[in-house]
Order: sequence, then structure tokens, then C-alpha cells
Amino acid sequence: MSPPPSPAESGAPTLELLVHGVGGATPQGMLGDARTVRITGDETAAVYRRAADLHAEAHPQDARDRPVPEAYVWSNLTSGNSARALWLLLLPFMVVNLAHWMLPSGRGGGRAVRVYGVLVRLVALSLTVLLVAAACEVALDLTAWQCAGSSGCSDGKSWLGFLAADHGGWWAQPGRRLAVAALVPSALTALLWYLSNRTWSAYESQQPLGDDARAADAGDPAEGDGEDGAGADPRPALGRPGFWYGRRLVARLRAAHTAAGFLTVAAALTVAAAAFDRRSSGTLLEAIGWLLEATILVSASVVVWVVCRRGRTETRLDEELDRAVVTLLPGGALTLLGLSALYAAWSRPGWRSSGTLPGDRSFGILTLAQLALVVVLAAVAMAMYRRAPHIRTALRGLAGPAVALLACALGGVMTGGVAQRVADWLDGPGTPGMGSKSSIAGPPVLLSWQASVIPVLLLLLLLPVAYYALRTLRRERRIAATLMTDYPHERPDTVRTRQIAGVRARAQLTDAAPPFVGIVSAATLLLGGGALIGSWLSDQVPGRAADAAPSVIASATDAAQAAGSWLVGLGFILFVTLGRRAYRDASARRSIGILWDVGTFWPRAAHPFAPPCYAERAVPDLTWRMFTWTDRTGGRLVISGHSQGSVLAAAAVWQLPARTRRRVALLTYGSPLERLYGRWFPAYFGPDCLDGLHLEVPCWRNLWRATDPIGGWVLRDGDVDRGPLLDPAAYGRTREHPLPDPILGHSDYQADPAFAEERAALLDRLATKLPRQAGPSGEADSGQVTAVPADPPGTAD
Repeated sequence: MSPPPSPAESGAPTLELLVHGVGGATPQGMLGDARTVRITGDETAAVYRRAADLHAEAHPQDARDRPVPEAYVWSNLTSGNSARALWLLLLPFMVVNLAHWMLPSGRGGGRAVRVYGVLVRLVALSLTVLLVAAACEVALDLTAWQCAGSSGCSDGKSWLGFLAADHGGWWAQPGRRLAVAALVPSALTALLWYLSNRTWSAYESQQPLGDDARAADAGDPAEGDGEDGAGADPRPALGRPGFWYGRRLVARLRAAHTAAGFLTVAAALTVAAAAFDRRSSGTLLEAIGWLLEATILVSASVVVWVVCRRGRTETRLDEELDRAVVTLLPGGALTLLGLSALYAAWSRPGWRSSGTLPGDRSFGILTLAQLALVVVLAAVAMAMYRRAPHIRTALRGLAGPAVALLACALGGVMTGGVAQRVADWLDGPGTPGMGSKSSIAGPPVLLSWQASVIPVLLLLLLLPVAYYALRTLRRERRIAATLMTDYPHERPDTVRTRQIAGVRARAQLTDAAPPFVGIVSAATLLLGGGALIGSWLSDQVPGRAADAAPSVIASATDAAQAAGSWLVGLGFILFVTLGRRAYRDASARRSIGILWDVGTFWPRAAHPFAPPCYAERAVPDLTWRMFTWTDRTGGRLVISGHSQGSVLAAAAVWQLPARTRRRVALLTYGSPLERLYGRWFPAYFGPDCLDGLHLEVPCWRNLWRATDPIGGWVLRDGDVDRGPLLDPAAYGRTREHPLPDPILGHSDYQADPAFAEERAALLDRLATKLPRQAGPSGEADSGQVTAVPADPPGTAD
């Protein structure tokens, strides 16, 4: 039997498409050449080649012994200038969007999948209302109602002078002060709409591989129809044509959430004014107040209906837009907001502001609704998990509800922290809510209760942290005891052994994330429920509520309230600072980048104001590149993905027609496909999905190391994985390694000889599966060619 023809013998070129991972990379570093050329793409994401390989298709003999390397650089999709750190302020929106994708395997449970999606979208809607309500609390309640209505607070604040009640001007009436202050939450809502709309045009509107490319492919099954991934389409979810095209749903959700924001502001204005009118004899104004409140309630019901009515359409490219909803819903809510502002600003000479703004119990009602939604979501997730249980699924299917609860907690902490700090700033030396020394009543007592449980939560978390630290030390000792079996010809060294064993032991901490998240979520649920009950029963801040308690309890409560208030404010400042540093500092970005890249990998299926999904640009880019290149040249292609790039590579391969997949090999290394995505997102990367991908792409190899805290094996059974690779390659100094070898962990997989071996083996396996090629087209790549300034070569991530 004769060996398969080599690329030169068949006349077909071979291509290696490199996809970098977390932290970004430069084309010069990925290709190992200072002279690179942009083949196709733009400044945001593009494919590059070495200048010497620009016309490789026309001269395959020049690359007889190697594939032509190309680098897909997508780092600008997730990083940029420091101003983009403002996206971190929307972290709760991103986290709740993650919960949508964490559903257990939806096998045989189409209705449960739809209910799960509806519940997560309702939790996401509540977070938008919470954010805007917090802005109303700061601008309307604390500033316009309390501080401007109190001489002790407004004195010395010149910027508040025209609104101060003591000045007696036209704006001094409470309703008019509130109408002016309503500009702040209204502007916030408009800003969120603008950011979502701008990124929607750049990300969700990217066209995936068209149906014409799939229609001629007999290897792909016929399309069905369905929503939320619950249709009858037998293809894996990530292989469906509409998965990376969420244009219609995001537009609907954006309209609904924008309307919800405007309605929240309108409700704050109307409820406050209507409460006064019901105590007075103004029959006409009272009737108008009832009418506006009823209209706001009906409009809110329409918003909820729009959010619940329709989920994602994945089985086809959904090009439609619900223009009536997209236009009329936010427009109608904005009109209603204008009418509410006019109603509130109507002259009421006898109206005086005191205490907190009417309607402050709305925070408690919102928190109760969030807790109820999460509990129901947990019940649905448990029922889904029982249909297809798997030991590797994180938290036995409860990862989605746990993460949704954490999103609510993050939203409460961030919004409550801002309200607490603003109240402290406005009150000067006083402590809001603590008695005669305070010039203002302060924010709703629930926010103080929520802040007060944070020190308690941190103390509780010391126990699991100590447990995992001790377990890691014990694991390090066990690894050290057997480490020399990996280096049988080396002389043991205690320091070197402990160094390597420590890295391996700490790398396994990633696998402890699910139980730790479960502990945090359970504690958050109990403490959050306790804070809600305490605030409703006492109607006082914790420090005042514990006045009659024994001195030890009273002192502890005061300390918890003070510490919680400062921890919330400090945490918020540190959070923003860390976010800015992550965008400006490559090392910091790499450290936390995997979490951010996991969060923004998924489409905005639950929250339209979440940071945009870069994969809706990157996956179509890779799919189009692989399809067009193999279709034009008939050559073999290996797509080589590191870290998060391996997830993009797998998602792109899933999108290819079957005839193209036959020419494509997949090489992944440092891959979180199973370790992170398979455990936390089992409906999309679970064992059945990865097994199916291997059946569709038999030429697939995965490299992993025991020192890698992110990457790991992909399929425990089968011929996909090679590892754990030896790291470091040499224990001590040898003739081949005269200097100490570094412990590489998650980086520099391409430097390992196993990388070149597996790449060559994959291309050889592809050659046995393909028919002999007639020859290349002889044409250079038709994409845009733009010279790239030569930077010093670096190390690709």
C-alpha cells in the first residue's frame, strides 16, 4: 500500500490557523516574524501572515515541509483603552447572562428549557430595575428629597442651592426638585441603551456562514425550528446557523429593558406626588395620579410580556426585527416619563419633604422577587439535571441558579454601596439613619442591612478558604513524594521538588471552584433573606434595631454596620481600579482575563446591557476563513487554538459544513473546553457535545499539563488527549538544559516538541482521508492586504 501523497505531490497547500488565548497577542509574536501582513480583517480582528508566505497558495513547493502559518488576532475585541473598564460596572448583567447558558443538559426537556430561559430573563430584568432604582435613590431621594429639603444638609452646598427648600424659589417645591433630579436616572437609562445599540451594530449584526454554503452540504441535517435551543434540530446547539446571530432577541430585550428603566423613574415620580395628592383635597390631581399609576402598571406588564414572550431562535438565521416593539416600547415609556415629570412638577404649595421618599419599600419587594425567582429557577434546574445527570456537571445542575443569585448579590452590593457612600457624603459628620446627629434619614434600611451582612459573609468564607488551603498543602506533599518518578535519572533537590509540586497542587484549585461557588451562594441566600426579614420587622438600620439588645450584640451589630458600609464603598473603588489596571496592564489582564473572556464569550441572551459577546464576531470570522480557504484551494487546514482560542476554534469548527470539516483538523492546548466549559455549561460543552465534536472532527488532538490551572484533558476516554506533558521539561541542569527550565504552566505550549509532533500527525491523518487534489488555483488570497508595522517578535499567548 503506497503512502498518502504529500502536500507537494498533490499540489494542495496546507494551512495552520493559529488562534491565541487570554491576554491577547501580536501577529509578530504568534508568527515568530517581525514582518507580517494583514490578509483579511480590520483593526479590531484580523488574519495575518508572514510577508514571505503572502503568495504561498501560488507556490506550494516553497512550503513543502511545513504548513503555512496564519494568525487570527482577536485581542481588540476584549481589550482596549482604559475607558472600556466602565464595562466592569455592568458586571452583574454579565454574570446573570452567564446563568442563562449554565442550564443542565436539556435533553428531552424543551418546555423546561424555555421556562429556564424565561426565569433567567426575568432575573436580568430585575437587575436593570435595581440599577435604575439605585440611581433614583441617589438622585431623587437622597439629594432632591432629603438633602435639598433639609437646611442642615443643603447649607454649604452651593451646587444644591437653587433646589434647596429654604431658598423658596420656583424649584424649591419637592415635585419640581424630583423632576430635575429625574434627569440623572433617565440619562443613565439612555446611556445603557446607547452602549447596547452601538455594540449590537458591531457584534450581533455580524453575519455567520450563510445558508447557501450549508444547503449544498448533504452532511448537515435539515433545519427545524425552535427557541432557547429547545427545537427539534438534531445538531449540537453551537452548530446551529442562528446560534451566533442574536440580533433580533437583543433588540427586543434592549427595548424592554430601556422601557423598564424609564418606567422605574416614572414610578418614582408618580408615587411620590400621588401620595401627597391622596392626603390633600385635590380631586383632579388625585385622579391623574391614579391614572398614571395604572398606566405605568400596564406598561410594566407589557414589558414583562415582551421579555417572557420570545427567546432565541438558533435553528435558522433570524433576520427579522420586531420594529413595533423596538420603537414603540421605549418611546411610549419615555412619553409616560415626561407626563409623570409634568405631573410631579405641578404646583403644590403645601407639599413638604420629610423622611425618605415614598416608595422606599420597593427595594425590599424587588429583593424578595429576586430570591423567589432564583428558588424557582433552582427547582427547574434540578428537574432538568435529573433527566441527564453527570458527575462532572458543576453543582449537580445548580450552577445557573447559584450564579444568578450571585449576580443579584453583586447588583445589591454595588448599588447599595453607592447609595451608602453618597448618603455619608451628603450628611457630613453625621451617620444617616442613626438619630439626631443626622440631617437626613438616609437610604432605605434594607441597603444598610445588606451591607451589614457582608462582614458576616466574609467571616463565614474563612472556613472554606482555610479548608482548601490545608488540602492544597496536603496535596503538595503527596505530589512531592512521587514527583521523582517523572524524572527518574535526576538527582532530587528539596527546593526544586517543592516548587514543582506546589505549582501542580495549586493548579488543581480550579477544580474546587464549583463547591466554593455553591458555598458562597448558599450563604448569600441565607444572609440576604435574613437581611430582608430584619429590615421589614424593625424598619430601622441594624445599629438602631439592636439598641435594646445586650451590649455585646449591640456592639457587634454597630461594628458590622460600620464595617459593611466601608467595605462596600472600598470594594467598589477597588473593583473599578482593578478593572482599569486589567485593561492597561497585560499581566493583570492575563490573570483575570479568563473569567472575563468566559463571561463575554456567550451571546447576550438574558441581558442586553451586558458587555458584548466577542464570539459573535470571532466565530463567524474563523468559520468564513476556513470555509473560503478550503473551498478555493482544496487544501488541508489545522486550526490551532490555545486557551480561550481553543474554545473559539471548536465553536467555529462546529459551524462548518460537513464537507469542510473533512479537510480540517483541530489542535487544542491549554484548553478549558472540559475543565471550565464542560462543567459549567454542560448543555453546550458537556461530554455528549464533545464526543459528538470528535465524531465530526476525528482529526483532533489536545495537549495539557498538570501545572496548568486553566487547561486540562478534553475526553477522558479516547485518542484526543495527550498529557500530562512534562513540565518543566528538565528537573535540574543537564547537557541539553544547562540553565534551570521554567515551569510553563498555561503558556508556551508551542515550545514543547509534542506540539510539532501532533500537528504533523494530524496533517498526515487528514491526507489519508482526502482525495488527491488537482492543484491550487494559483491565485493569491483575495482579502485585503495591509502592511503591519514591524514590532519585535514576542511570545504568543
